[in-house]
Amino acid sequence: MTPRAALDAAAPALLEANNVPSVAVGWIENGQVAWTAVYGERAPGERADDTTLYNIASLTKPIVAETILRLIASGRLDLDTPLATQFVDRDLTDDPRAQKITLRHALSHRTGVPQNWRRQMDDGKLQLAWEPGTKAHYSGENYAMAARFAMMATQTRLDHLAQQELFGPFGMTDTFFTPDDSWDGRVAMVRGEDGSLRLPDNSPQGSAADDVHTTIGDYTRFVAAAMRGDGLTPELIEARGTIYDDQTEMVCPPGLIPPDKCAKANGYGLGWNIFDSGSNRFFIHSGKDWGERTIAVFEPEKRFGIVIFTSGANGRQVIADVLRLLVDDVPLYTLVQAEADFEKRQR
Repeated sequence: MTPRAALDAAAPALLEANNVPSVAVGWIENGQVAWTAVYGERAPGERADDTTLYNIASLTKPIVAETILRLIASGRLDLDTPLATQFVDRDLTDDPRAQKITLRHALSHRTGVPQNWRRQMDDGKLQLAWEPGTKAHYSGENYAMAARFAMMATQTRLDHLAQQELFGPFGMTDTFFTPDDSWDGRVAMVRGEDGSLRLPDNSPQGSAADDVHTTIGDYTRFVAAAMRGDGLTPELIEARGTIYDDQTEMVCPPGLIPPDKCAKANGYGLGWNIFDSGSNRFFIHSGKDWGERTIAVFEPEKRFGIVIFTSGANGRQVIADVLRLLVDDVPLYTLVQAEADFEKRQR
């Protein structure tokens, strides 16, 4: 049975079992989009299809990273120029460590910011907890800083930079940082942990870390082009795939995942998490918001990739089951299953 046929047979039951309204899957073979498929409902009584727009949550970050990497490849930006040459965040003006933060630090989550958002910090102010470049911690603030630097250095809005570097060259005609009139009747409604159904959030001013809306076809084309390295230099491709702070022990602590099913190496590259299972080396990123669960995975050496969007808070389990069905790498889907189990325990 082909992967597409296996998914056709399994998807309706996976959605019903997990109370998830819809799932969209993109499949990449030999460096090209082989197929996309969408299952379930966009809204009650309305079928989801290839034109359905999903809020992809933190899968926004790879779009921003890949945009910036192409600006670097063309010589408009430099990976190691301090962001302070353009700006210092208002909350960090008295911290000399802020003068050292670079795009390389920001895109690999090593600025020194210890929380996802400044609103989670004391008095709602951005803080650094360690020297930039010495330790990684996932934070949307890292990408807000990177995007602000890119916009100030080029005097161009982020969505326009993405249009120039990615959306136009890659044929992404249905990807949006901000709401658009074309969204009407196309956005996938999301189901939260409480079972209620509503439209997903959006960012009226645009965000570098969240809330991009796109179709499964557009994002799968993006992942295929990113995997091929279109528009990048060999040096940037190598830098993107470098693990800057190995976090294998943190993502695979004793008792959570059996040692033989753990990654051999795992940590942040530039825009992507690098997951090395010993036999496969994946680039991976996921997204999670109120009722959205998303993931994108690609394996450059095998020219393979998969993108999965779901529109429900139980979507992580759907993602784990789809990966188990279609991808031949036990540590990868075991990791995603562990994440799904962790989410369930938090409810």
